[in-house]
Parts: sequence; C-alpha cells; structure tokens
Amino acid sequence: MSDKKKVFMVEDDQNFGTVMKSYLEINGFDVTWIKDGINAMKTFVVGHFDICILDVMLPNVDGFTIGKEIKEKEESIPLIFLTAKTLKEDVLQGFGIGADDYVTKPFDSEILIAKINAILNRRAQKEEEETPSTFNLGCIEFNFELRTLTSKEGVHQLSPKEAELLKLLCIDMNKVMLREKALNSIWGENNYFTTRSMDVYITKLRKYLKAEPRIEIINIHGSGYLLKLKEEE
Repeated sequence: MSDKKKVFMVEDDQNFGTVMKSYLEINGFDVTWIKDGINAMKTFVVGHFDICILDVMLPNVDGFTIGKEIKEKEESIPLIFLTAKTLKEDVLQGFGIGADDYVTKPFDSEILIAKINAILNRRAQKEEEETPSTFNLGCIEFNFELRTLTSKEGVHQLSPKEAELLKLLCIDMNKVMLREKALNSIWGENNYFTTRSMDVYITKLRKYLKAEPRIEIINIHGSGYLLKLKEEE
C-alpha cells in the first residue's frame, strides 16, 4: 500500500494541469486529475483522497459547485480553490463552502506545496486528537491500539486489517461505511480481489462480535456496510 498522500485535482487547462500534476508527483503526491467538472464527482465518490485542488472556472460544472458537493459527501476533506479571479465575493464564496485556502493564479508552486503540507499536517493532528482509541460496543470493548476485543467471554486479538476495518465501522457507527473508502484506505486499491478479501474480514468480525447480540454489521447493497448497535429494550 502506498504511503503517498492522494490529491484530487480538477483543472481544465491542459498545459497548466500537466505542469501542476508533474510538480505534485515530483514532490511525492499521488494525483488524480480530472479535466471536466461534469466528471468530477463520479471519480471522487469511488476514490479515497486526502485533499482536493479545484479550479473555479471549469466547463459544465464550476469548482464551487463541485466543492460544495464534495463537502456534502466528506465534510472533513481539505479543499484548495484555484482561480484567476480576485473578486472579494469569489474569495468569500470559496471560504463559505469550507475551503482551507484560496490560491490566485499565477502562484509560486513551492508555496502551494507548503500550503498543502501545512493543511494535511493540521488535519492529521486533529484526527489523531479527535479519534478515540477505544470503542464501547455494548458489552464488548474494542481497543484499536492494542487490537483487542474484550467481553465476558475473554479477550480476542485482532489482526491489523481486522482492527483497521472495525475502526472505520465504529467511526461511522449507525452510518454507511462506503466500500470504496475502506478498500482504498486499508488495502490501497479497489478491485475484485480486495473486495472479496474485505468480505472475508467482515464475516470474521461478525463472528467475533457475536458476544453482543445487539451488534449487527449490515450489508448495504451497492454501497458498503453499516455497523449498528441496537438500543437496550
């Protein structure tokens, strides 16, 4: 699995996009480049990205609209808007959508890299502070750092992938954990073989969680899985 941070870039200028993609890759990023706004969300929803760089002026669907849709799907993902427009109203609109920065063309590429790294470092620090290491699943306690499930039946040791998968399910408790999100985050790719592998891990987790009858891992057809903890009657 690659440790490279994944950049989702939407830019319609062929020359500018080629240069920027190459520069980002030279600096250690994995870049997915979309040239037309109409195709942006189709690609975003099936991928797992660490940051988005969106040009504002795009054919068919503008960057602000894409940014808003991205934030509706994944509220915490960082956004940087690129634009040749310097009107205050446009800058305010970008930040109103939830942008982390607004960069006006032309710009210094080194400064852009510095901005990206600063944003990603802040996000990583915030996630580390906010994400708990233990989760209470009814009568079962899941300790992510120790990779253990503790119940009246004893302590069960999870494998690294089992722990990562259960953590994602716990973070999205009572919400759908998107299949693509888990595959790209844990396995680093989304294909037939990784999908089958994840299904096997889900089956294992269901078996491990049987000590708590109120816990269910539900298969949401075409989307992913939902970890549900029923309320006590």
